[in-house]
Amino acid sequence: MSEKQPNNPLHGVKLADILSYLVEELGWEHMADEIPVRCFQFDPSIKSSLVFLRKTQWARDKVEALYLELIQQDKPSDKASHGKYNTRKR
Repeated sequence: MSEKQPNNPLHGVKLADILSYLVEELGWEHMADEIPVRCFQFDPSIKSSLVFLRKTQWARDKVEALYLELIQQDKPSDKASHGKYNTRKR
C-alpha cells in the first residue's frame, strides 16, 4: 500500500502541514479572502480549521488547490514571476 505516486504532488503531505504552510505564507486574513469559510474568518486556529476541513470536502479541495498553486510558484523557474500570491511576509 506504500506505492509511489509521482504524479500526485499531495501524496504524503499531511493536511496539517498544508494548512500551516498556507498560514505562514498568506496569513489567516488572506486565506479567508480566498476561501471564505468561518474557520478562517472568525477566531481562526489550526485545530478548528483541521476539524472543519476533514469534514468538508469542497473546502479541503480549495485549500489543497491553493497550496498547489503556491508551491508551484515556489519552484525556482517561477521565482521571477509576479503572480497573484506573491505577497509574502518574509
